[in-house]
Amino acid sequence: MNENYETQTSNSKKITAYQLCSVSLITAVLCVVGPIAIPIGDIPVSFTNLALLLAVYVLGAKLGTISCLLYLLLGIAGLPVFSGYAGGMAKLTGPTGGYLIGFIFLTYISGLFIQKSNCNLFWSMVGMLLGMAALHIFGTGYYMHLTGCTFWQAVIVCKEPVFIFVDFIKILFAAFTGREIRRRLGQAHLLLNE
Repeated sequence: MNENYETQTSNSKKITAYQLCSVSLITAVLCVVGPIAIPIGDIPVSFTNLALLLAVYVLGAKLGTISCLLYLLLGIAGLPVFSGYAGGMAKLTGPTGGYLIGFIFLTYISGLFIQKSNCNLFWSMVGMLLGMAALHIFGTGYYMHLTGCTFWQAVIVCKEPVFIFVDFIKILFAAFTGREIRRRLGQAHLLLNE
């Protein structure tokens, strides 16, 4: 990549108006994409994690995670931004609550690898795979805690093999599309200083 994250680092720790607007815009996109889901049981196939992977290409690890946290706070506050157009604390304490918390780790881990590797395709995909693994560990672990089922029961009920396959496709899409989005933003001089 032509744009090096290290050369973009700002000496100031203050968030700029441009960064604030960018985080707000990405949070709005998450709120639009978040409710879209394919119901296949207790845990639907959500497109939020794909939107988060693309967000960290645009915002970086820190601002991408801030955007994720804002999205979660809006949903917890009651806005219908979670899968199935739901919101409120009930969603966080329900079967998908662990996955919602896992979004934070997905965003930060993926963002760090993408950022530190300068969008290197291999290391970006490694980071996204590790981020997805953290997402599934939190999601499945919380589901086990909530229902009292065993690990293998949770794997079957949560349809983990389906999710792993779909998430791998999302990672491939995000890796190639995110690099292209980042390249175009760089050409237009719209990359953020994080």
